[in-house]
Amino acid sequence: MSAARKITTRGEVPTFSKVAQELIAALRQIEPDAPKRSQVRPSQPIGGLVESILQENRIGRDAPEHTIREQWPELVGPASAAYSHPVKLERNMLTVLTSHAVVRNELFLHREEIVARIRLLRGCESVKALKLT
Repeated sequence: MSAARKITTRGEVPTFSKVAQELIAALRQIEPDAPKRSQVRPSQPIGGLVESILQENRIGRDAPEHTIREQWPELVGPASAAYSHPVKLERNMLTVLTSHAVVRNELFLHREEIVARIRLLRGCESVKALKLT
């Protein structure tokens, strides 16, 4: 009782843990002020969740870069493919590393045609341009 007097005489408000507040509210048969943080959601089968994650992140499927690398000689021709290599695909732009200026110029002159061929490949429809380095 003396502890309660000290708290009330100083004007301090006692603080309780969340569990204690819920117990007091249940004892008084009143609703707690704040809603609970977690929400109960209906359960879902894990197989469906895993499949949606696999599809969303394209896991288990060939990346567009792999498809382009495999088809590169057919896309640009064997002579140009021997001196060039598709490196990465970022923001719908394919970066191609070339080892000779002549090959870089040849690819630059035919870049629209090469991009059109790439876009015909499965999974590569998003490629918009070539960046030749």
